[in-house]
Amino acid sequence: MIQRPTPSISTRKQPKHARATELVAAILEAAVQVLASEGARRFTTTRVAERAGVSVGSLYQYFPNKAALLFRLQSDEWRQTTELLRGILENAESPPLERTRTLVHAFIRSECEEAAVRGALNDAAPLYRDAPEADESRAVANRAVQSFMRETLPNAPDAVCVMAGDLIRTALSSVGAEFSEKPRTSAEIEAYSDALADMFCAYLKSLGHQAWSRRLDVTPPPVPSA
Repeated sequence: MIQRPTPSISTRKQPKHARATELVAAILEAAVQVLASEGARRFTTTRVAERAGVSVGSLYQYFPNKAALLFRLQSDEWRQTTELLRGILENAESPPLERTRTLVHAFIRSECEEAAVRGALNDAAPLYRDAPEADESRAVANRAVQSFMRETLPNAPDAVCVMAGDLIRTALSSVGAEFSEKPRTSAEIEAYSDALADMFCAYLKSLGHQAWSRRLDVTPPPVPSA
């Protein structure tokens, strides 16, 4: 079987002047609008150029193909999510479990507010998910989560911290995507976020208790039967 080469998803050049910066901003704004209204399957550079009021040639100066344009939107979304995540998880003034709860609420609300674009980007993911640039972007968020887990579970082995971080990150992403598939009220978002945060906090408390017991070489008391 002949494998097709992964298309380039890097921008061709970076805008250096105010006019070029405004052009790229207009293209990206138009791309978001086209993606939200047309979906990933009908997303084309021609439609984006038309919506932005520029020529396709001008668009291609910065984005060589639609995969590059979609990846830029995805990269911006990852960057915003990572900044949100790091801002909460690295706030040492707040206890770890309180940070966990804050993160869940912020993430679920963000998923619901930008559901249309996020869903379309997930559909477009096969165009760029295997590219090196995608791995690099995801790695930044992973490192932030793992650093938080080591702080939250100081007595747990590294393998437990990695597992906990992966489980919470994957569950939060999957649940958030499914929950945001239809419009939600503020009350629904609040209640759902509270329930999800309760589960994560209980899980982290359990891991912390197990790790402390192992460190002291003490067997936790059995749970009384009902």
